[in-house]
Amino acid sequence: MNWLPALVVAVPLLVAALIMGGDHLAPRALQNAFGLAGAAATCVLGVLLMFQAERHEVVLWFGGWRPRSGVSLGIDFAVDPLGGALCAFVGLIVLAAIAYSVVYMPQTAKLYDALLLICAAAMCGFAISGDVFNLFVWLELMGVAAYALTGFEVSRIGPLQGAINFAVVNTIGGFFVLLGIALVYARTGALNLAQIGRTLSGQHGGGVVIVAMALIVCGFMCKGAIVPFHFWLADAYAVAPAPVCLVFAGAMTDIGLVGVARTWFVVFDAPFGTHQRYVGDALLWLGIVTALLGGLMAFFQRHLKRMLAYSVICHIGIMLAGIGLLSSTGLAGAGVMLLAHGLLTGGLFLATGIIFVLLRTIDELELRHRAARHRWLAVLWFAGAIGLAGPPYVGVYLGHALIDEAAASLGRHWVQPLLWFAGAVASAALLRAGARIFLGWGGDDDRMLWPKVKEEPLTEHSHVRVLPLALVTAALVVLGLVVSVVPGIAQRAEYGADRFRDRAGYADRVLHGIPMKTTAQLPFTVVHTSLESVLYGVGATLLALAIAAYGLHRHRLNVRLRPLEPALVVLKRAHSGVVGDYVMWVVLGTAVLGGFFAIGLR
Repeated sequence: MNWLPALVVAVPLLVAALIMGGDHLAPRALQNAFGLAGAAATCVLGVLLMFQAERHEVVLWFGGWRPRSGVSLGIDFAVDPLGGALCAFVGLIVLAAIAYSVVYMPQTAKLYDALLLICAAAMCGFAISGDVFNLFVWLELMGVAAYALTGFEVSRIGPLQGAINFAVVNTIGGFFVLLGIALVYARTGALNLAQIGRTLSGQHGGGVVIVAMALIVCGFMCKGAIVPFHFWLADAYAVAPAPVCLVFAGAMTDIGLVGVARTWFVVFDAPFGTHQRYVGDALLWLGIVTALLGGLMAFFQRHLKRMLAYSVICHIGIMLAGIGLLSSTGLAGAGVMLLAHGLLTGGLFLATGIIFVLLRTIDELELRHRAARHRWLAVLWFAGAIGLAGPPYVGVYLGHALIDEAAASLGRHWVQPLLWFAGAVASAALLRAGARIFLGWGGDDDRMLWPKVKEEPLTEHSHVRVLPLALVTAALVVLGLVVSVVPGIAQRAEYGADRFRDRAGYADRVLHGIPMKTTAQLPFTVVHTSLESVLYGVGATLLALAIAAYGLHRHRLNVRLRPLEPALVVLKRAHSGVVGDYVMWVVLGTAVLGGFFAIGLR
């Protein structure tokens, strides 16, 4: 029996328990070593799982409760290549967060490391769970740890309010997921994903399954911060400690997209496969709107963490658009972008932590030219920002190029410029901020930007050593920049996407133990992208630079955004920070998407 799937979840949980149990016994240095070892072990186990899953499906049935005649009563972990890769990535991100926190937050309570490990275990469990109810369980465990990490300095109003907004919106999303699961169980009598998909195969789901799909998809979109379920994200990211933002932006928020893709391809594609184009269009347009809104909102922020938070929303929208194309290439592009974006954005969040340590603020206008002597930090910031724009074979480029290929193969060439434009606007905000902070360009006042927000990040130790923080930050940025030239990553991403979408093969392997067909050895080569994608990458980078220059020198150019001003006022009022408003948007968004599904899938 292969116990690797259980270990990748059990190890971080056991280490978290060990840290808490030894709170008053072991010195702080030993506790930190436990945390680092637990995260590193999770990463290594994830890598081993990924390579095992490439050759065959790794299925673990707990308690020996194996299916009989295709009927499952037990609980399983079913690991495909993408699930194993996500576990490895989660381990890497949490390892970097703990390594950074050892120096950045030296006086923090032992509970902090334990919460990070619990969050890692929950994300890994979600990535490999073969049971729909356990998707909900891992989602909630992840959420509980994340809420506590957001409001870690509970004595201050900013972190407390951000944590409450985060908790309320995501708890409602979790409740929607639970209601949807109840409806699916009422319709099929099953909780195993493979069995549900097989039960619904070849028949129309009916109204119950349509409502269930709408609730589950909207619940996962709350976690993934898709418009209009995104309002909580900037409030939470703005007040969480920088290494916590690394975990959130690098992996946790993307988990919502994994839930949407998993439930569609394994469960709901069975009854609604004939309406693929309709469902795909809904996901595609939600992704495009999310990307454009996120990029626009990022450009009008002066608070660096809020700026990065909206950049996260922008790129999550791009990933959802890739998933919405409902093809292996589009799904592979979303996966590769998740990797590059998580590393680069995580590195930039850590860079904001260094800026705060050095200069005690992360307000763009207040920082004008104050970081000029920290040239190494400027290099990291500009490299991360350019990597998110996606010039050819740098940063997120390969993910964009695979999504381009998927869109072009479906005749949807209009998708490509919209997604590249959204990413360029988000990167322009970061480039503008970097130019003002490190080079002193632009003025020290800009009415185009939103007013200064009151909240500040966690008040860190006043004698923090910057070098260790810089090393962790640089490692993430460099890894993010080279993702697009890693030999074989595109081929393995597409192979993993094929496996992810193979509902019949997944059911055969999980429910009947039928081994998968042996595949040829995948090559280790750098994929050649289309000339169209190369031109888009160059154009998006140049556009990001041009928009950043406009943001810095618009007064000299005497160009105003008068047509956009009414829309910006509406956006500002909608992002009010009032949790009641956010709940209204969640309910409205669920009703609209549910109605859309009800009309098109009946």
